Amino acid sequence: MKEIFARLRKYEIKIRKAVNAQMRGDFHSVFKGSGLEFSDVRSYQYGDDVRSIDWNVSAKGHGTFVKIFREEKEQTVFFMVDVSASQEIGKRSRRKLDVTKEICGVLALSAVKEASQVGLYCFTDRKERYIRPGKGIRQGYGVVTGLFNLQPVSTKTDLAKAIRFGLTILKRKSVVILVSDFIGEAYEHNLKALARKHDLVVIHLYDQRETNLPSLGIIPLYDRESRQTIWLNTSSEAFKRELNGVFRTNQTHLEQLCKQYKANYLAVNTEEDFVPKLVKLFKVRK
Repeated sequence: MKEIFARLRKYEIKIRKAVNAQMRGDFHSVFKGSGLEFSDVRSYQYGDDVRSIDWNVSAKGHGTFVKIFREEKEQTVFFMVDVSASQEIGKRSRRKLDVTKEICGVLALSAVKEASQVGLYCFTDRKERYIRPGKGIRQGYGVVTGLFNLQPVSTKTDLAKAIRFGLTILKRKSVVILVSDFIGEAYEHNLKALARKHDLVVIHLYDQRETNLPSLGIIPLYDRESRQTIWLNTSSEAFKRELNGVFRTNQTHLEQLCKQYKANYLAVNTEEDFVPKLVKLFKVRK
């Protein structure tokens, strides 16, 4: 684990240097949500935003009242991480899951340094690991260790079920960082609900083998999730177009869904350096 933490610290230093140079040190911005929570009500005054009127209190007939909010002292950053078998695609030392762990690790350590509470939920089609949100560097180390040492029991994926768990467990508005390859079905409705209730960041991991297989003729491919072998003609141009087309369609749909519901979307290829992508995310969320 010492090597892992050393690597994560190098990534964090690299990100912080870029943030300090480009954003004048506003590193906290990637973790902030609305930053506000309901405190009290007061009488309506000329110039107040009508959207802040508390209609339930005002309906009692004692005047018009508006809601007062105060800044939250603590922000919860909650990682929801897909650890299903489809995440094992990629080079031996650079699988989607390896990149996922590194991204979550460096963000978790950064978040606890910004005095945020940090929690973790790893999922397949079942709950693989849950760490309740907490503060402090020990919590950050616990999250990183729990993620890197995890050996999933199941190989399958159920995104809808995982998101439903997040909606149930998180009572207050939080920054939710959902990391997956989004190879799944019927999760859109729950994703919309998650984006409405929380400050959602979607990180979409993919590998070039999912969009552009090399021409190797007719070969057997083993589906880790279904545990079945299928034969494919990787030299077929029609097959390659279909493969690429399906991925691009799914990616565009997910990106548009995030844009519609004001969630941040970030696509990361396992072959690329993810640090510039994270810096870009920080800039967008400033």
